[in-house]
Amino acid sequence: MQVHLDEFLYHLAVERGLTENTLVSYRADLAAFLDFLRKRKVANLDQADKDTLLAYLYMLQMKGRSAATVSRHLAALRSFFRFLVREGTLAKDPTADLESPKQHQKLPRVLNAEEVDQLLGQPMSGEPSGIRDKAMLELLYATGIRVTELITLDLEHIHIDNGFIRCYGKGKKERMVPLGDVAARCLQEYLDRGRPKLMRDKNQAFFVNQHGRRLTRQGFWKILRKYAKSAGITKEVSPHTIRHSFATHLLENGADIRSVQEMLGHSDISTTQIYTHLTKNKLKEIYDRTHPRA
Repeated sequence: MQVHLDEFLYHLAVERGLTENTLVSYRADLAAFLDFLRKRKVANLDQADKDTLLAYLYMLQMKGRSAATVSRHLAALRSFFRFLVREGTLAKDPTADLESPKQHQKLPRVLNAEEVDQLLGQPMSGEPSGIRDKAMLELLYATGIRVTELITLDLEHIHIDNGFIRCYGKGKKERMVPLGDVAARCLQEYLDRGRPKLMRDKNQAFFVNQHGRRLTRQGFWKILRKYAKSAGITKEVSPHTIRHSFATHLLENGADIRSVQEMLGHSDISTTQIYTHLTKNKLKEIYDRTHPRA
């Protein structure tokens, strides 16, 4: 069974070009399922029928896993078994008639404009690391890119004169995202006064750490948490919080949803539409507060 899992992961990496983080998630979820089969003494995957899968999903629920987590496991299983059927390893897909558990749509956490200003105003621009941090935060809010897209930027991806950056999203899909004037100035200052002092040897990474190497996801998380704390923001702030705030603020100020979808790199507009719920909530709040008969 492990051989089939390894073949599937190779397919995801090479043929579908999924990111390392996505591959890690698939590997963990499917390894847990194979472990479940071994404990039930199921020797082959063709013995894993619909009842076996229902028992596995029920076990996850009994362990307190959320509906979203159970749905994620089921999605991984669907992809895995469909692959095995296409490859001729299995004759039938046992996930074909399974339904995902119902789950409430969880609205993303966002910062208001004042909180964003407080956060972006924290880095001290006197030190090279402060200049870098200011550029990263301004860029993240100006473009709404994901943290992985931020840290994988190379020098060739930044086009300050043209007002764009080029980044690679999920599935290595390329997109061009516009820059604002403030972010462009901060990036230029980082190139002039920050990055040269942080570099130790030649490499193409745009954002580097104190040792001159490419900044990591964990490194950026620590930087962001530090500034959120110093800004006095009590909400939990993550890189995705800034991405959510970027999208919400654009829609609140009249941007059309198709443009926001393109900037975020969403392949399906239904993913972007969650932000319309946030703006509707905001409009309702304003209406209730200001209309005399609300």
